[in-house]
Amino acid sequence: MAKEIFLEIGTEEIPAGFLPKAMADLERMIRKELETARLDFTDIRTFATPRRLALSVNEVAEEQPTLRTESMGPAKQIAFDADGNPTKAAIGFARGQGVDVKDLQTVKTDKGEYLYLEKEEPGRPTTELLKEVLPRLVAGLSFKKSMRWENQDVRFARPMHWIVALYGGDVVPFNHGNLTSGGLSRGHRFMAPQEFAVTGVADWLEGCREHFVTADQNERKATIREQVIAAGKAAGGSTVVDEALLQEVTYLLEDPTPLCGTFEEKYLQLPRELLVTSMKEHQRYFTVEDASGKLLNKFITVSNTRPEDEQVVIKGNEKVIRARLSDAMFFWEEDQKVTLESNLEALKQVIYQAKLGTSYEKVERFVQIASGLAARFEPPSVALTERAARLAKCDLETKMVYEFPELQGIMGREYSRIEGEDPRVSTAIFEHYLPTEAGGTLPSDNIGAFVSIADKIDTICGCFGVGLIPTGSADPYALRRSAIGVLNIILDRGYQASIPQLVEQSLGLMETKLTRPAGEVQADVVEFIRLRLANMLTGRDFATDVVDAVLTARFDEPNDAVARVEALAALKGAADFEPLAVAFKRVGNIIKGGVDNEVRTELFEADCERALADAIRSARQAVADQVAGKDYAAALQTIARLREPVDAFFDGVMVMAEDDEIKANRLALLTQVAALFADIADFTRIAA
Repeated sequence: MAKEIFLEIGTEEIPAGFLPKAMADLERMIRKELETARLDFTDIRTFATPRRLALSVNEVAEEQPTLRTESMGPAKQIAFDADGNPTKAAIGFARGQGVDVKDLQTVKTDKGEYLYLEKEEPGRPTTELLKEVLPRLVAGLSFKKSMRWENQDVRFARPMHWIVALYGGDVVPFNHGNLTSGGLSRGHRFMAPQEFAVTGVADWLEGCREHFVTADQNERKATIREQVIAAGKAAGGSTVVDEALLQEVTYLLEDPTPLCGTFEEKYLQLPRELLVTSMKEHQRYFTVEDASGKLLNKFITVSNTRPEDEQVVIKGNEKVIRARLSDAMFFWEEDQKVTLESNLEALKQVIYQAKLGTSYEKVERFVQIASGLAARFEPPSVALTERAARLAKCDLETKMVYEFPELQGIMGREYSRIEGEDPRVSTAIFEHYLPTEAGGTLPSDNIGAFVSIADKIDTICGCFGVGLIPTGSADPYALRRSAIGVLNIILDRGYQASIPQLVEQSLGLMETKLTRPAGEVQADVVEFIRLRLANMLTGRDFATDVVDAVLTARFDEPNDAVARVEALAALKGAADFEPLAVAFKRVGNIIKGGVDNEVRTELFEADCERALADAIRSARQAVADQVAGKDYAAALQTIARLREPVDAFFDGVMVMAEDDEIKANRLALLTQVAALFADIADFTRIAA
């Protein structure tokens, strides 16, 4: 009869950010353990609150099935000598199987007689296996930061206080540190700290509920959502349900109770982002807005207790937020006593990176890159772009950003608006940080896009230039995110911007800072960005071989590369693509580096050579015009028409002729074929 496994690890309060990963790890580990142990089971559920991690596995078999294995050994003729004594081969095979040679059998096969062993391993009871599996599970959980406590030789996110381990309602006994597993859980730390008996997940959930703990995180999240929405309505507005905040609050509480507080209306003159940051990031408060989307002087906090007097708790929270907002108002007023631009001088004293110099030097570099982009793609905006780039980092020296680093860019935008800067400049100061995450919002205006690209390219080139190169597991300067950001902006705005040229310009501006040869750095950076584009395109469901073929042939302008990928992907979808790819792969494989000789018609020996030469001549100008016009679909269609004369050529002549002149002439002819598609894709990379 199948039974349930239930495990609960009771702890002190675990940071909210640790819990989703811990649940995923629990599920992954128990699944692997049970599959390795050959134990059948159905569904797995995981649970988490700040003070507990729990796991339930349904219908787990009571014992392993019997394992039957068959092993083939060495041939009989080499397993025994002429006198019938076992050789090292036989002895070694027997030892490897854990038996004596006399236990081995022989079996006849098509290749002769071989030593053979059939073993039967009885299955072990699940209760016995779990005494080994569950301790491994508890010990195997890892966290970004772990703790030791007292004199225990164990580590966990926070000190453990109890362990419940059950199979079919019976305790699975094991020790971990100073704890022994049992069948007693605990309720809410403050409202019901006493122990209660557990026999499985169903009565554990009910027992938790009776002891003021909503143990199911999905139920808890849904409850909090309903509560804060209702509290917002009761306050005369609507709650802004920030999903990230909701997720965090879910893992901060065991028994949620919403409370609505207020703050003075004068603070509403502060920028919305400042108010939201003060309430969300620092206090975990939900904000409330009116029907027009304007913030109200209300906030909703979610308490982990059910206070006897809610007003006492509300007033305490109001006092805290008042102090926060009072500080913010002070910084807001103080920062406006000087101009934003005046902070530029202070950046000369701020070290951006020890080897790359000050933040001021960085600004001076990316001002030039941004201005160059503006000169090319929107010449009338050069002056505004330069202005935005110069002011882009000035808010880093404001008191507000010093206190609230999350507001960099936002405060620059707000202060510049107050000072009367051009709206496009103000917007660009904020948007040059975009995108801040994968799939995040991109700059809405060219000026913000120019400054963003320039800033990110400078960061990437600078780090590569002084040896701060990302590894497989570490990217402390977020260079991958910066590279993806550059690519997404270029693709979004349709810029025909050359990545190698941008990198070359950037490295030229920091030449004196480099600790590596500039040429080497440029190659590394371009390849780094190329790989990011390859990953992005395969993530859009383009075939890996298509992406590889295009980016191997040429990587310069991202939009151009995408156009070539789309054209080749469309061609690959055609029914007759495979023989075409085979023919062109054969061309590429034969010519290797190519033969750059003039094709001599007098050396032709067969009509198929003349026919191919005529086809190339006919296609060459059309392909050149189509590639110049970036009509890659048409260019590939034109090239595709060469398949028949190419096939006929391979069928009609031996390319590697004995006569060196004829061989070189035929290779030169094939080189001309390859040259037609060389700038579009490397067909040798196509899987066909």
